Amino acid sequence: MTLVWRNRLWGLAFALALFSSSMARAEEKIYVVTTLPDLADIAARVGGDLITVESLAKGIEDPHGVPIKPSFVPKLNRAQVLVIMGLEYEHSWIPALVSEARNPKILKGNIGYIDVSLKVTPKEVPTDLSRAKGELHPAGNPHFNLDPEGGRLIAQTIAEGLTLNFPQHRATFEANLKAFLAQLDAKIQEWKVMARPLSGVKFVSYHQDFTYFADRFGMEYVGTIELKPGIEPTAGHLVELVQNMKTEGVKVVIREPHFSEKVPSQIAAQVGGKVVKLPIMVGGVPEVKTYFDLIEYNIRELLKAAQAAGVAGKV
Repeated sequence: MTLVWRNRLWGLAFALALFSSSMARAEEKIYVVTTLPDLADIAARVGGDLITVESLAKGIEDPHGVPIKPSFVPKLNRAQVLVIMGLEYEHSWIPALVSEARNPKILKGNIGYIDVSLKVTPKEVPTDLSRAKGELHPAGNPHFNLDPEGGRLIAQTIAEGLTLNFPQHRATFEANLKAFLAQLDAKIQEWKVMARPLSGVKFVSYHQDFTYFADRFGMEYVGTIELKPGIEPTAGHLVELVQNMKTEGVKVVIREPHFSEKVPSQIAAQVGGKVVKLPIMVGGVPEVKTYFDLIEYNIRELLKAAQAAGVAGKV
């Protein structure tokens, strides 16, 4: 082989290598990290084939205190976008991780930091922030994901955040958002009909995380098993709670997956009621794999519990 041909082959190989490298970069997906699995599912729907998304928390964990793993920091370091619930939902674990990751893109205040609570009108904003009141959320109740209209706001905020970071993909994000919202609108109409027997049903839960859900579907919150947010109940509190439940005719007790079954079962037995385990995030129970699953599962399980307890209304 002559020197000329050898040089031409080397040149061709080099050009092919450059082309392959540039194609790989072009096909590389946007890496999105979310704090919670609901956000990951909705982000995946809005981002479509353009993104790869991972949730730091699992659905069975307590979102207020997710166990920190060594793998979290390198994920945040590589993240092009971070999506959080906001309203200080993740205040006990995410700020320190973001700081440790040393990724300026996802620092609070920068465009790679997407707080999906920005469109939400929060409920239960405390006026007294004394520590004696428990582990309060100063910005209000952050469990708006359990209201499907909250899901709409989450999707819209994610779409806007992704577009701000990657404006070249605006059309794709907007089309995906439109498709998601159309599906959500159809499901909301189904859920309204499905949940009609729950209107007026009274309940207690371990933690006060079903406020938005209850307001959406006409249920009535009577109390929580927790003495105060983040504080386990005393014997006196449980006696008072059970008496109040008997007075109010409360027969439904909600247990979130990360809380023990023992106390909810004891309370339900004393009032002749039913315990129902309801996830507060995607993945909280094996059947709930998507955001749509989350809302529908909770409605169906509440209907079963209310009907079994004899407190469900008629459609």
